[in-house]
Amino acid sequence: MPTIPGSKASGAIIKVAGITGRIRGMKHKRADGQTVRPTLVVIDDPQTDESARSLSQCATRESILAGAVLGLGGPDQKISGIMPCTVIRPSDMADNILNRDRHPEWNGERTKMVYSFPTDEKLWARYAEIRAESLRQGNAGEEATEFYRRHREEMDSGAVIAWPERFNHDELSAIQHAMNLKLQDEAAFFAEYQNEPLPEEVAEADELTAEQIAGKLNRMKRGDVPIGCNHLTMFIDVQASRLFFVVAAWEEDFTGYVIDYGTWPDQKRPYFTLRDARLTLAGVTGAAGLEGAIYAGLEALTQDYLGRDWRRNDGAMLWIERCLIDANWGSSTDVVYQFCRQSAHAGIVLPSHGRFVGASSQPFSEYQRRPGDRVGLNRRMPNVQGKRAVRYALYDTNYWKSFIYARLAVAMGDRGCLSLFGDQPEMHRLFAEHLTAEYRVRTEGRGRTMDEWKQRPERGDNHWFDCLVGCAVAASIQGVVLPGTDRQAPAKRERVSFAAMQRKRRP
Repeated sequence: MPTIPGSKASGAIIKVAGITGRIRGMKHKRADGQTVRPTLVVIDDPQTDESARSLSQCATRESILAGAVLGLGGPDQKISGIMPCTVIRPSDMADNILNRDRHPEWNGERTKMVYSFPTDEKLWARYAEIRAESLRQGNAGEEATEFYRRHREEMDSGAVIAWPERFNHDELSAIQHAMNLKLQDEAAFFAEYQNEPLPEEVAEADELTAEQIAGKLNRMKRGDVPIGCNHLTMFIDVQASRLFFVVAAWEEDFTGYVIDYGTWPDQKRPYFTLRDARLTLAGVTGAAGLEGAIYAGLEALTQDYLGRDWRRNDGAMLWIERCLIDANWGSSTDVVYQFCRQSAHAGIVLPSHGRFVGASSQPFSEYQRRPGDRVGLNRRMPNVQGKRAVRYALYDTNYWKSFIYARLAVAMGDRGCLSLFGDQPEMHRLFAEHLTAEYRVRTEGRGRTMDEWKQRPERGDNHWFDCLVGCAVAASIQGVVLPGTDRQAPAKRERVSFAAMQRKRRP
């Protein structure tokens, strides 16, 4: 703004930036050489529909707000903040900031379009029927407006509206306008206009939430192995820009502990998605091609983790005894097989392929076993032939995802429980979101009922879920068994006549 003596706006500076943009340390040098920093910040609707559904993104934006934004004033200088915002879902960023118990420093005020709804519900129900019929016939609801005109006094009774002048040209009052919005989409009305989104649908009794998973903590340090564990397994999910991995420790009865997880290269931030990778395989390894970058990343990751000593609580040292590497993605399949064949840890690493086995598909238990095959619970390691000449693991993803969810649902301390390291649920928010990025559908087919897992359209990545599933499969390969699941159907023996046996013995 221009410098005008006596004006309150003299020399004022206004800057604009996104909440996830470059805002830290913002300052401006005036024409007189004086450097000034912000004294007022206006944060306008700092969340999106996508970020409001994510616990991690909400926590990240609250952290940016408390740190980078409110810290713009610099040392020894206070800053004022105003945040017009809309609550999109319960417990999102806006809902948390407006809660004076959680953030009393913000003095949150929740405004509404309607502070009290009309009391005559029967007349408004009739109005809704007339309006809906009018719209179905191609009209604009004139019949409903006429009905409202005749009964306006009774229909307005008890209503308290925030802005009496807010209504459209074809409506008679702000009350009618508000009720039309409510009839159009009740959920959107309470979220956008009332700042009180309706409670989300209650999950099924056996469906876990991200909050429940993130809170299932065993209070152990990252990387520590509980005393009852004898097996360590690892799974690596291969993507074009980075590698996701999980390391798990297991007792003999499938009581499990997530002792480490992450990405390579490490993103060095609490929240990220596959799309917004800052540190990529190609950038860190310097490899020219995709295959070279994946190979170099696998080499660095396995050298670090498979060569590491993992200390158990009693002082004993354990090592990761089986590491499965996802080879499903077509662009990486050959390089994964090449790496597993040439790796210094060739006896530990193993390519793996998850298979979607639906209710109408042939289950793993009905596959005909061939000589050399290693068969286990909804998994097998076929005998290898051909150019790859590397053993690989095949497993039923639907079964093992349900298996992991069952372990997560087991109470702490019970046999077969699966828990996370640490004592702070916030550090596992992104991990928990990966584990809830899919949902299961109960389906029937071929005379059996089973779960089929599908990606949630509104959720993001699920790579750590795949990794944790792969760790359980690797543990099963190493002989870990959940009591009650070790009863396999006996293999059918082929009947061979004595004469046929004699013919086989002849030279």
